[in-house]
Amino acid sequence: MSFASLEGKRALVTGASKGIGRAIAEELARAGADVMVGYRTGGDEAEALAREIEGCAVQADVSSPEEAARLVEEAGDLDILVNNAGLTRDGLLARMPDDDWRTVIETNLSSVFYTCRAVCRPMMKKRSGSIVNVSSIVGVHGNWGQTNYAASKAGIIGFTKSLARELGSRGVRANVVAPGYVRTQLTDVLPEEATTAMLGNTPLGRLGEPKDVAGAVRFLCSDEASFITGDVLLVDGGLGM
Repeated sequence: MSFASLEGKRALVTGASKGIGRAIAEELARAGADVMVGYRTGGDEAEALAREIEGCAVQADVSSPEEAARLVEEAGDLDILVNNAGLTRDGLLARMPDDDWRTVIETNLSSVFYTCRAVCRPMMKKRSGSIVNVSSIVGVHGNWGQTNYAASKAGIIGFTKSLARELGSRGVRANVVAPGYVRTQLTDVLPEEATTAMLGNTPLGRLGEPKDVAGAVRFLCSDEASFITGDVLLVDGGLGM
């Protein structure tokens, strides 16, 4: 058996049509898991990925409790849930529209509540399971112009720590991966001076790649991490020290 093998495991990854979510789905499949690709937009990309990894793709808006529950039900007997779905609506608090606040909180944080609520009883019943929720370094340290995003990502951390306490006695683990600045469509549009400043504060001196986050998620989902729960793993090149 290879290190961090997921042979025989069934996994659901939300927000998996592109970026970090796609890399996570690819890595879990590489480890031997049967992966469902959850997506809201990017149907062509999600379907192509599902064919590539011999999984399946299912469309759902996980900010809706009904659709999140449907997605989990369609995923079947899950061993692994990875909540990666998220978006940004950046802006200064003084000028932030109510809708930008609600959309980010519902998509990034409420979706985690909805999917975890749907999956926790089946996992507790079989007394095993691993939940990994994707937060952000912004949820740990905050960031200018991202009060809504920071609140949602910080909320994921508190939620997951509480969940780990609730589910631990039934053999179900819950952890957080908090990426730093990773090369995705979101970071590609940043001004050059912002990227330079980030790199200057990152001891490893580079942006992360989606595969860096995916490897951390794979480890936390595996039996090698069987005594790890309620943890927050920063995948940030040292930025959060």
